[in-house]
Amino acid sequence: MPRSRRPVSARVRILTAILTVAGIGLALAGGVTFLVQRQQVLAEIDDRLDSQVERLHTIAADGEPAGSWAPVTLTVERYADVDAFLSDVVARLVPARNEASFAVIEGSTPTVPTTLSGFDVSGDDVFVSRVREETAAGDIRRGTADTAAGTLRYIAIPVSVEGDQPSGVYVRAVHLDASLEPVAAAMSTYVVAGIAVLGAVGIVGWFVTGRLLSPIRHLRETAAAISLADLSARLPTAGNDDISDLSRTVNSMLDRLEGSVDTQRRLLDDVRHELKTPITIVRGHLELMDPRDPADAASAREIGMAELDRLARLVEDIDLLAAAEGEQYAMAPVRLDQLTARLGELVAVIPDHEWRLAHVSRGRIVGDADRLLQAWLQLADNAAKYTPSGSLIEVGSALDERGARLWVRDHGPGIPRAARHRIFRRFDRADVKRAVGGSGLGLAIVDAIAKGHGGTCTVTDTPGGGATFTISLPQTAVDVPAPVRAEDVVLQREATA
Repeated sequence: MPRSRRPVSARVRILTAILTVAGIGLALAGGVTFLVQRQQVLAEIDDRLDSQVERLHTIAADGEPAGSWAPVTLTVERYADVDAFLSDVVARLVPARNEASFAVIEGSTPTVPTTLSGFDVSGDDVFVSRVREETAAGDIRRGTADTAAGTLRYIAIPVSVEGDQPSGVYVRAVHLDASLEPVAAAMSTYVVAGIAVLGAVGIVGWFVTGRLLSPIRHLRETAAAISLADLSARLPTAGNDDISDLSRTVNSMLDRLEGSVDTQRRLLDDVRHELKTPITIVRGHLELMDPRDPADAASAREIGMAELDRLARLVEDIDLLAAAEGEQYAMAPVRLDQLTARLGELVAVIPDHEWRLAHVSRGRIVGDADRLLQAWLQLADNAAKYTPSGSLIEVGSALDERGARLWVRDHGPGIPRAARHRIFRRFDRADVKRAVGGSGLGLAIVDAIAKGHGGTCTVTDTPGGGATFTISLPQTAVDVPAPVRAEDVVLQREATA
């Protein structure tokens, strides 16, 4: 099987994108700058060449206005012929560095300046023939030509005498390559600087992107290291940027996941432990049962059915506990007096006890009314199981600035302080010697529902003897404390045999 190509890392892709954008930006800026500077040089050269027409008219003193673009026509009074005028022009208009000038008359060799400035192109017969042909019609011509001396920008100005032949041409040329050399040098420097800048951006960007992406790398490594056997790995959360917020969110998710896995492990351990007893009992009785003895078979059947019923109740309680610990509660405003009155109606049918609704508070809390009623009713049922028959059990609610409290108060034997820390654990009881029906999950379900509402469930002593279980709920935005009205409503039912 061929090996799959390793994908390009995000660090390389980000750095490549940055360098590409920076390179394109530098190239565009450099190209535009070069073109603008080149056009400025060419415009300056054209202005210098165009000024030669005005200078020729000034020397000829023929009355043409300054800046005229007309060919030069001499007056007889100033110069006798074209040859004398062009010789004077060539001598007076000395070319600058990187410039050349000459004059040529039909049938004669070109006239060049006698100074050492500029350069000489009068010996280029091809160029000389070109300018004579371009000005044969008597028009001034400006153009660019490639010669043996290099690329030239030139102007050719026809010169003539009225009514006399021959005519001549004055040529002024500028070496383009030499004139554009500073621009080319600046562009070369810009290219070198641009490459250096891109290199610096690449080096700095490599370290910066590595630092920015390090939380992502840690996230990948942490995710790879996490397993059901070890969920303790966490991400560093230094900083206040988006990636740090992501790290904190992932850590919070891992905390919840670890808590959920631990809860499930404890639940499975507890369930495994609790299932061993009824299975062992049923198996032992089946092994010892004499199938030929009807009484023995009936006894084994009765014991097996009882244990199966206990297993069914255990499964139901486990399902309730899992729902209480894992579900999303339907939080909504709840009227505390209505919730308390509903509890009073339900506990009134629990037999063998005198029930009293001792305290009703008016106001609103935020919670899941069904789940709160389930937890509160579980406390009442638990009190009925563990207190003597016919004893008084009080229920009530309270609401103040600290939050809401839902309590059940019995007057039984109470719960020892040493046992209070474990009665909310699964399958645990304060008195393991007492044969009280149930799976041992009731208070664990109450504790899970209270924690699901951001509260707690605690147990304290009842004045005069007994235990008081209290579900404490935190204050919420819709808490509306109201005057508390205490009622002594005796809810009792005849004890059943």
